[in-house]
Amino acid sequence: MTLANEAIFPPNRHALYDAHGYSPAIRSGDLLFVSGQVGSREDGTPEPDFKKQVALAFENLKAILAAAGCGLADIIDVTSFHTDPENQFTDIMDVKGAVFDKAPYPNWTAVGVNWLAGFDFEIKVIARIPASNA
Repeated sequence: MTLANEAIFPPNRHALYDAHGYSPAIRSGDLLFVSGQVGSREDGTPEPDFKKQVALAFENLKAILAAAGCGLADIIDVTSFHTDPENQFTDIMDVKGAVFDKAPYPNWTAVGVNWLAGFDFEIKVIARIPASNA
């Protein structure tokens, strides 16, 4: 088990981490705390198509989980942020249903916000790192 907090970066890290001075995830013991992931291209700009932006946020999330030896099944807690939840709900649920396609599902809290630095969707998670990778 890792005793000190350790920053986790995906292999193809995007420009936002350096531009805004944060780590994509921190490993603390057998837990992984993933910072909010957005549908950012490698240069840090948002994907303009909303549904594709949500899918890209999940791809960015999966890359960070993989860098820590985790997968989607290791997620315990999800918080997502939405700039227009009522109008975005169908697209978000389509992508979410494809990503989490069978039970047990992680618990999930969705929050409506009015600003995400040019993005319209953000997702942050807490995952348990499998014992073989902790």
